[in-house]
Amino acid sequence: MLEEVRIRGLGVIDDAVLELSPGFTAVTGETGAGKTMVVTGLGLLFGGRADPQRVRPGAGRALVEGRLAVPEDGRVAERVAEAGGELDDGVLIMNRSVSAEGRSRATLGGRSAPVSLLAYLADDLVAVHGQSDQQRLLRAERQRASLDRYAGPDLARALASYQAAYRRHREVEAELAEITERARERAQEADLLRFGLEEINAAEPVSGEDAELLAEDTRLSHADALRVAATTAHEALTGDPAAEVQVDAVGLLAAARQALSAVREHDQSLAAIADRLDEISYLLGDAATEIASYAESVEADPARLAAVQERRALLGQLCRKYGETVDDVLAWAENAAKRLAELDGDDDRGEALRAEQAELAETMEGLAAELTGLRAAAAERFGAAVTAELTELAMPHARVEVRVTSGEEFGPNGRDDIELLMAPHPGSPALPLHKGASGGELSRVMLAIEVVFAGADPVPTFVFDEVDAGVGGKAAVEIGRRLARLARNSQVIVVTHLPQVAAFADNHLVVRKSQEGTVTESGVTRLDRAARARELSRMLAGLEDSELGRAHAEELLSMAERDRVG
Repeated sequence: MLEEVRIRGLGVIDDAVLELSPGFTAVTGETGAGKTMVVTGLGLLFGGRADPQRVRPGAGRALVEGRLAVPEDGRVAERVAEAGGELDDGVLIMNRSVSAEGRSRATLGGRSAPVSLLAYLADDLVAVHGQSDQQRLLRAERQRASLDRYAGPDLARALASYQAAYRRHREVEAELAEITERARERAQEADLLRFGLEEINAAEPVSGEDAELLAEDTRLSHADALRVAATTAHEALTGDPAAEVQVDAVGLLAAARQALSAVREHDQSLAAIADRLDEISYLLGDAATEIASYAESVEADPARLAAVQERRALLGQLCRKYGETVDDVLAWAENAAKRLAELDGDDDRGEALRAEQAELAETMEGLAAELTGLRAAAAERFGAAVTAELTELAMPHARVEVRVTSGEEFGPNGRDDIELLMAPHPGSPALPLHKGASGGELSRVMLAIEVVFAGADPVPTFVFDEVDAGVGGKAAVEIGRRLARLARNSQVIVVTHLPQVAAFADNHLVVRKSQEGTVTESGVTRLDRAARARELSRMLAGLEDSELGRAHAEELLSMAERDRVG
């Protein structure tokens, strides 16, 4: 709901603030006072076309700023957050500026935003009905959505079932297309996977085998050097039997132990050293034994070395193709087997998808026919209801109908195209709304439609301009009554020159020019009951202080109050 609108530099408006309220707000004033600029400003605020000629001469730019109360958990709040804007305790600040050169800028929740985003949000915030505005109900998609809501829960259930089937049908189509279009690529991929798996399976690699073979290759390649080194080390430890003089580590260590053993009891420090030499002696003996055993085990085996190197070469080929290590190659083979199973199952999957596709198409056919029937019935009820409303709005010969046309192709909402048509006179062909009615008539048609749609297609705020063009008397009273009825569920803002319409308002704003010919902040005034009577008198008789006009104005206000209470 709009709480406040500030307009600067637009047409005759220099700087004006409109404080708005729930319910029905009437905006009145002398001809040329700037009433229509209010509607123009609202159109700009909600993404309407920027016309630099509307910028007040000398102003440089026109600026419209609005404060709107919006649900913090609703779609508008979510979209504002996505755009980087913020709400302030459930209040959204929007503004739009247009320079005299035609440049247009917009902000939403404190952040710059594209003007298209304002227009996108407008569908959930406001419906502006004026001669130069693009009404939401003139868009075919909005007409369909509105009729669907008007049709009630039966259509809603059928539409939900249809949309679920339609979404699944699209998914199946996409998957089938992917399988069909990539059949050759999949066949090539499957062949490559089979070749790789056959190559790996033929080699029968074992996890960790490459590291073990590397160690064995290194050992066999250096067998002679390893044996000589082990023999030399053993002789150094235990002595060379063929040598005339024995100089070995074991013998020398034994001599050291014997020398210390004889005197260890005389000094604890020396005894500790002797103990350490005993320990070293045991370790040295074990090492000598192990080296001797190792030296005897090391043998050159050219045949085994050739086999190891051949096996390593084979595994190396696999690693170059399928992974860094044998473990990586085995992981590739496992994944390849899974992928190959998927590819080999495509034929079966395709058959299952084609069967599901046919079943879904049959389901959609039945649900689409049901939707068409429900929409046709709702269209008939709706056309009759709007036509009856138009009779009370001084358009007794006009006829509104909803054309439901079924096509061949399935869409996200069925196969129906919905179009609102109007025949202004008996015998005249029914034409689309924007072709079948003049500007003033179109506003009245829109009012009738909104009244009939009220509750089924709710919008927080409605704005009407020229809704009472060309009417008066009883028809004007009926327009006021219907605007008041619409205001029971939504905020309604109406620019009017008819007192019969203004009398039904819950709030009344009057726009007055200053002596300089501009509308300033003080030029937009909220009227109390007495001031409303004077303004209605002016609208009736052209004289604010006419006793007859005042009496008539009081009568209108009392009648409207009784009607609202009733």
